[in-house]
Amino acid sequence: MTPTSADRITNSFAQQSLMQTFGAAITRIEPGLCEIAAPILPLARQQHGMGHAGLTFALGDTAAGYAALTLMAPGAEVMTAEMKINLLAPAAGGRLIARGRVVKAGRRLSVVTAEVEAEAPDGARKLIAVLQGTMVPVDPGPLA
Repeated sequence: MTPTSADRITNSFAQQSLMQTFGAAITRIEPGLCEIAAPILPLARQQHGMGHAGLTFALGDTAAGYAALTLMAPGAEVMTAEMKINLLAPAAGGRLIARGRVVKAGRRLSVVTAEVEAEAPDGARKLIAVLQGTMVPVDPGPLA
């Protein structure tokens, strides 16, 4: 991955208003891998005070999508074709960390996975969700 690829992903991520709303930030980009972290803000909690599954899904899906984009041709964008989530534990803690990675990159489909961990104030982490899905490259022209 070239520095241009990292810039392309960072610029694309900056356009995501949902990620801005959640206070999310990319913390790591490598070929086939993207990590995103976000605090569990009051606006993203469910009725028991835990992080909402929607937050967990959004972070995992986004991390997996950008992991796929790291391996796609310059000028491509990425969209989710399908995504499955297994919620393993409540999202209890101060922030969530989603690590997306590419299982298999193809010309038209990329199989991706993501793990989402909840981080406690003391830094301890617990796996709370796993996602698996398919990403497709798209021409950004029709999306504009």
